[in-house]
Amino acid sequence: MTPPRWPWRGRAGKRPIGAEQTGSPPQGTDSAGPSSQVRVSGEGAVGAGRDISHSAVGEGSRVEHTEVSNQVTGGTVHGDVYQAENVTVNQYLPSSAPGPVVRPAVRPVRVGTVPPLASAFQPRPGLREEIDRARERHATVVLTQVLSGGGGVGKSQLAAAYAWQAHAGGVAVLVWVNAAESAQIVAAYAQAARLVGAPGADGQDAEADAGAFLDWLAVTERSWLVVLDDLTDLEGAQRWWPRPSAGTNIGGRVLATTRRRDALVTGSGRAVVDIGTYTRTEALDYLGERFTAADAPHLLDGRAEDLVEALGRLPLALAHAAAYMINEDVDCATYLGLFTDRASYLTVLLPPGADTDGYGRQVTTSLLLALDAAQQREPVGLAAPAIRLAAHLDPAGHPDTIWATEAVTRYLATHRTPPDATRVEPVTPDQARAALRLLHHYALLTHTPHDHSRAVRLHALTARAARETTPPAATPAVVRTAADALQAVWPEHGHTARDLTAVLRANTDTLADHAGDLLWRPNGHPILFMAGHSLTEVGPVGTAVTHWQGLAAVAERVLGDDHPDTQLSRGGLAASYWQAGRTGEAIVIEGRVLADCERLLGDDHPYTLSARANLAVSYYQAGRTGEAIDLLQRVLTDRERLLGDNHLDTLMARANLAASYQEAGRTGEAIVIKERVLADWERLLGDDHPYTLTARANLAVSYQQAGRTGEAIDLLQRVLTDRERLLGDDHPDTLTARANLAASYERAGRTGEAIVIEERVLTDCERLLGNDHPYTLTARANLAVSYQRARRTGEAIDLLQRVLTDSERLFGDDHPDTRAAAGQLRRWRRL
Repeated sequence: MTPPRWPWRGRAGKRPIGAEQTGSPPQGTDSAGPSSQVRVSGEGAVGAGRDISHSAVGEGSRVEHTEVSNQVTGGTVHGDVYQAENVTVNQYLPSSAPGPVVRPAVRPVRVGTVPPLASAFQPRPGLREEIDRARERHATVVLTQVLSGGGGVGKSQLAAAYAWQAHAGGVAVLVWVNAAESAQIVAAYAQAARLVGAPGADGQDAEADAGAFLDWLAVTERSWLVVLDDLTDLEGAQRWWPRPSAGTNIGGRVLATTRRRDALVTGSGRAVVDIGTYTRTEALDYLGERFTAADAPHLLDGRAEDLVEALGRLPLALAHAAAYMINEDVDCATYLGLFTDRASYLTVLLPPGADTDGYGRQVTTSLLLALDAAQQREPVGLAAPAIRLAAHLDPAGHPDTIWATEAVTRYLATHRTPPDATRVEPVTPDQARAALRLLHHYALLTHTPHDHSRAVRLHALTARAARETTPPAATPAVVRTAADALQAVWPEHGHTARDLTAVLRANTDTLADHAGDLLWRPNGHPILFMAGHSLTEVGPVGTAVTHWQGLAAVAERVLGDDHPDTQLSRGGLAASYWQAGRTGEAIVIEGRVLADCERLLGDDHPYTLSARANLAVSYYQAGRTGEAIDLLQRVLTDRERLLGDNHLDTLMARANLAASYQEAGRTGEAIVIKERVLADWERLLGDDHPYTLTARANLAVSYQQAGRTGEAIDLLQRVLTDRERLLGDDHPDTLTARANLAASYERAGRTGEAIVIEERVLTDCERLLGNDHPYTLTARANLAVSYQRARRTGEAIDLLQRVLTDSERLFGDDHPDTRAAAGQLRRWRRL
């Protein structure tokens, strides 16, 4: 007798009420709103990830000698240097041959791009000696150090100097990671694992490969240096600190730069070195070398000492001042006079207590002096509004495509300073880019066009100074423009541009922090909801819940309980609860939202219909199938009456009703409706549209339940092929198609093929969603069923026991999945 399958109770992101107004069609056919999808049966997964391709150097009795050049030309390694490890020099001699045995030689491995040293870089010998002494006090194999300090003190440049020194000294493995996000650490480690040939690194799972690299570092006899630059997420990065070796190798080292100064920086044998400002000598040497390199030594005069002290000897402030002085050909005395005049004005704009680091006034003064000069260059008058806009976004970077949007060009034209009293001259995208380059030239920000997602960066202190000197009357326009520009470049499908979407979410969070309530007047800006839907779709689910809780709280406070955007925020929160498996909490919120919509908007309003549909799907998720069917029948009737038979929302309601029929055992009725839905999607949208593929997959699930396994397999093979072609291997719909195909194979008696696919699905769910996500539990349960079918009873029981334990902990004893797992486990143990 075939064991029962666990239903895939997922949907590819449930859109909260009111999303119909955007005019964008929803994601998925079986949905309770434009982006909801009900999976009746068959296993699927939702998540996002990145496959790391694997390459290896083949082993043999002889590998010819290969010359490797690692020279540094012009202060830069030419691109990322990725070099493999298994290369021998000459062939091995037989044991009877005379002479010394030639040992295998290995090539150095380089991962990441070490920044070039800045002009007039100061080696700071006193600080270097302190760092070296810290290393001497720690005799562990893996020395971990944290270069800690506030912004603008030169942490990354010190780390880069150590990296270049290690490179010149022939360190065997050098890994430089831009470590603002833990995912960047994982990706770099995974790349390094394959290049060094770390055991267990197969290119299939980035986190597993990263772990293999850490294991390799702990036992290798080769020298290595890992640099984690701009480490921000200390909590998420804890597992990625290289561990001390139990061997005798002392050639391993870790350097990290961070602005964090909390307890997580210390511990685990890490030595903390505080990086402060330049000494007076270093500051004077910096100015002298900078001016000499620019062929302007005459700028260094008798007031230089007074100037470096006035600037607080802060490297960032000195860099701004030097750039201004070189560009404008003014000496130290002249610059100091300008600085003094400006300081009296800034006493009002930036009081002494505004900057806890104690350097805000000096940095702001330097910034404003350079900005005054930039304002006079072509395109005249755009530098100031441009930097104010950039300052409200993430200092770690944003895509420069933002600057070609209509929102930005309109803002620059309107806020050109000083304004033209007679008319507003339009600003073109090319002029907006020229403003970026102008700011780059004056060292006010950094523009690197080749870095597509983070092409525009500026120092956090520069950003703060620009924000704090923005006239209050101009701030609302800056905030609105930034939000509109982010919305304009947001990708239609986040899973096809995961890195960009993550950067845009980070910029949205930064903007929201700076904007206060401005993004909620007169209504909530769509970018807030777009970021939330993106998090709900790709996770992590905990972050999505936190985001929506924050939106709902602000909406209630600013707009009031009855505002439509408050209802949208609550709907988004319910959807995030749903994705996190907190169905009971989702039902409570959705019930309140539906009641409010009926009271405020009436029974026939689109928000009301969507709220009713979302509540129905949550009922379905909770196993309350009868209530779900009652609500969905009403939604379908209302949408047919109000929108017509061919409206997208009508087709969605019809598909959701079919899914509920399927769950209730009314398979014949479900198939009739699903065949109609598929025919309508093919006619209206074409064969390759995502909704058509979803409808085809859902029909295949019903065929499978009806015993029409051959037809189900044919449909699901087509769906998987199309999704791999159109969406890629890691798109959640591709994972769902793969899992559904495995279910059909299992039902057809092709258990071995099913197990191979289900093992992959489970691995992807664990990697992308975490061990506690409902989809992961479902994938684990389905694999257990296939193991039992293949007579691998011990493995099946172990997996299902874990499913039961997790279900009890996460959902409670009375949840349908908990009861199903418990009953199946009892039956298997009696066999």
